[in-house]
Order: sequence, then C-alpha cells, then structure tokens
Amino acid sequence: MRKKVAILAGDGIGSEITAEAVKVLAALQEHWGLDLVMESGLIGGAAYDATGTPLPDDTLALAQDSDAILLGAVGGPKWETLDISVRPEKGLLGIRSALKLFANLRPAILYPQLVGASTLKPEVVSGLDIMIVRELTGGIYFGQPRGVRCLENGEREGFNTLVYKESEIRRIAQVAFTIAMKRGRRVCSVDKANVLEVTELWREVVNEVAKEFPEVELSHMYVDNAAMQLVRAPKQFDVVVTTNMFGDILSDCAAMLTGSIGMLPSASLDQSGKGMYEPIHGSAPDIAGQGIANPLATILSVAMMLRYSFNEPAPATRLEKAVGTVLDQGLRTPDIYSPGMSQVSTGAMGDAVVEALINTPD
Repeated sequence: MRKKVAILAGDGIGSEITAEAVKVLAALQEHWGLDLVMESGLIGGAAYDATGTPLPDDTLALAQDSDAILLGAVGGPKWETLDISVRPEKGLLGIRSALKLFANLRPAILYPQLVGASTLKPEVVSGLDIMIVRELTGGIYFGQPRGVRCLENGEREGFNTLVYKESEIRRIAQVAFTIAMKRGRRVCSVDKANVLEVTELWREVVNEVAKEFPEVELSHMYVDNAAMQLVRAPKQFDVVVTTNMFGDILSDCAAMLTGSIGMLPSASLDQSGKGMYEPIHGSAPDIAGQGIANPLATILSVAMMLRYSFNEPAPATRLEKAVGTVLDQGLRTPDIYSPGMSQVSTGAMGDAVVEALINTPD
C-alpha cells in the first residue's frame, strides 16, 4: 500500500538534514520496493516569512493527508521578536495539537563507537539505552488560561496553567507500559507529586494503569532527582514516562549522555500509529548553510517511522545497522568528531549511510 510522507524541513539546518533523510527514503523505494510518495510543505519561520503564519493551512492539510510527517527543525533568532502567537514554535505546537500527537518517544541510545564522545565516564554510559515517553499535547504548554496581564499596581504578571485530565495521563501511561513490555519491563514515572497536585493525580493514575501490566516493575521519581540520576547512574532507567515540560527537559539532558544531541531521533504518535518524526535538536542557525550539521538523528527518525507508522521493522533495523556501519568506518560530523576519525560533511554522511544501507547484508 502506498504511503505518503510529508517533508517539513523548517528552519536553520532543517533543509540540510531532511535532504539526507530523503536520500534514505529514496534508496528504500528503489532497493526495497517501499511504495512511498513524498511532498514538501512550509512550517516555522520559513512559513511565516512566506505566508505570515508558522503553520499555513495547506501545510496542515498536507500533514493531515499524510501517513507520516518528517520534520527538520523550527525557530531561530531571526523570529524571536515576533509576537508569541506567530513565532516558529507555534507551528510545531499547532501541528502536534491538530493531529493529536500525544505520545512523544525519545530514545537515548549510546552507540558503542561514540562512548568517548560522552562527557561522562565510559563505565557510566556504556550500553546506555533509555526510552523517554513524553506526554506531548497537554500540560503547561497548552493549558489555559495563559498570558501576561497588568496588576492593579501597574506591575506585569505572567501566568501559565499546568493541567492534566485523567484520560490524558492514562493513555500516555499505557503507551509507556506497552513499550516496556518489549524492552526491560521497567517503567519509571517522573513527577513532582510532593509539590504539584496535578502530578499527584498523575502518580495515582499511573499506579492504576500499572495494575494492567503486572509483568512491568513500576517506580516513581521526583523530577529533580531524576535529573540528578540521569547524570549519576543513567543505566538504571529503562522506560521513563513523564509530563510535557519535564519530558522536554529530561530528554535533552539524556541526549547529552550519548555524546551529541545530533544523534537522537524522536517519534510523536497519535492513537492510530500515525506520527511525526524529527531529531530532538533545534534549528542550529549558527551552523546553517555550512554543510556540517549531523544528519544521523533525522535519518534514525526515518527508522522510527518505518517501525511505528509503516510497520516495517526489517528495513528499520537495516537502516539502524547502516548508521552503525558508518560509525565503524570512522566517519564523523564535527559534533561527534574525535582524533583519528574522518571528518565529513552533512551530505557525505548521508551518502555513506545510503551506501551502507544498500550494501549491509540481511
């Protein structure tokens, strides 16, 4: 069955890294017969510059009509002075909300070839394999009311609302436990239940969902301790499930355990398996156009697309092995470079992955 992929490059290095992922998708079409059609759209700052909105109607329609979305990155200093309602990030939040992409999967996996790139000791991070499951369409990023108001004394006050419904907590917890059943069968739920009533409810509901998965060991951890434990002993974690804001912060922390944020993909899924796939890093405008961005996180996002939206685990595994082969060959973009390795451009890294993908034995 033909699958439609929306390519939303976005801003900064987005066009460079998605171009390499498109090479991979083209190779999968040519050599493995995947029936794909790709169509591009504007999002973020690029969309604002062209249309006056970070999420044009035709882009949203394209995303809704596609089986999966491949996103580059959005944002940059160029648009920081815009009203918050039309900043590039609103395009990203808008598409997540409109498509009900509530489950964000962020794996933090350390390739053995990159142990030396981590700032932590090898014995602390070797073999790292964590899956962070972040609730994506609720919490403080979407809660109402929100805004900035003027008090009676003339002082300004900013406010946001952290709110979760029981059903929102239940569905993200079920995703986390289901994933844990296919991994190490351990879930750590991260909250701040000693201070925030909303995460006290979070903990109660997660405990209820745990009863549906008696084979899975459940633990709870406050978010400040979780941040410390990620640095102190990260391999204690298997699956981490948490709120939108906590997941945003902790997944970036976990990313640096792997040596580079440029290595980590993500998937944002709805209840049917349709998803948006993107690297977890930003648009990196300081290096845009220089051909030095690391495309591997975006390429690995394609592997997640194959696995979660297209139910094609075999080519997904093959692609992940191809990335490992390229790292075995000593090829490195500047963010993961170390002495003795071969520094390559964004395009050269993408070409090498395609070659390894084609030549990797089954």
